[in-house]
Amino acid sequence: MKIVLASNNQGKLAELRAMLAPLGMELIAQGELGISEAAEPFHTFVENALAKARHAATHSGLPALADDAGLCVDAFGGLPGVDTAYYATQFGYAKGDDNNVRALLEQMHDQTNRRAALVSTLVAVRSAQDPEPLIAVGRVSGEISREPLGSNGFGFDPVMYIPQFGLTFAQLPVAVKNANSHRGRSARAMVQLMRERWLNEVGS
Repeated sequence: MKIVLASNNQGKLAELRAMLAPLGMELIAQGELGISEAAEPFHTFVENALAKARHAATHSGLPALADDAGLCVDAFGGLPGVDTAYYATQFGYAKGDDNNVRALLEQMHDQTNRRAALVSTLVAVRSAQDPEPLIAVGRVSGEISREPLGSNGFGFDPVMYIPQFGLTFAQLPVAVKNANSHRGRSARAMVQLMRERWLNEVGS
């Protein structure tokens, strides 16, 4: 089965391709089909992911999978949340992972409460009109480190310290990171939902 990923983020594409491979699904980035990015006007991950999935399904005629993920910082009341990708632009920096990390560390310089969570919400639809989208959520709690550490991963991985491992996500081997990340958790839940609802492999 071919399924369109409603994203052109190569990091997400690589992670999700690996996780969906056991289902025999071929994941295609929407950019490869000439599909533009959808508007994301909502304030919750699930609403934006659903909008992106429906957009990709509408323009491709194929089932679609969308991920909306972000960083929720306790000291900021859960923000930046759905605006995570554009976080740096609020502080005069260009959009980008490195600038996001720089801006976050600057804003948290005097914060003692460094608790945060990375959240991934995956939504899959069989068609743009699918009345029963599959929804899977993965969440990982940790702390924002004082400086970037590690070179694996992307986004906020270099500053997302996971007490369970005593390392940031970017310091973990890729396989370990994928198995324990917010996207890893949501993807495993999504795989199970697809087996049960789309492939009728109950109990697999």
